[in-house]
Amino acid sequence: MPETQTSSERRSSRVFTRIPVQARGKNLQGQKFRVKSLTIVINAHGGLLYLDQELELGADIVLINPATEEEQECRIVYLGDTSEKGVRVGVEFLSPSPHFWGVEFAQQDWSSHSPSGPSN
Repeated sequence: MPETQTSSERRSSRVFTRIPVQARGKNLQGQKFRVKSLTIVINAHGGLLYLDQELELGADIVLINPATEEEQECRIVYLGDTSEKGVRVGVEFLSPSPHFWGVEFAQQDWSSHSPSGPSN
């Protein structure tokens, strides 16, 4: 049976940050799209962002970091709420890419006991 991960067993630290990205792929209607977006949360294995496309769980898309022009193939692993910004979409990199975001991640998650959290 597959194991489930709890938030305390995450593979890498999450960082709440807005990084401009472009996403491209095919939507539910089979139409190709290329849209600009901002991340909500990132980690070394993927991220969460808003996309204004109808997508399905398990679909493959490509994220492009416009600052570095690096492309990363991803799989949609979460479809969340819809708002005026689009659908909350969780993506997982198909191959490890800890430097795609241009952010250094802590080796361990930040302590949940810290009263002020990480300082920026």
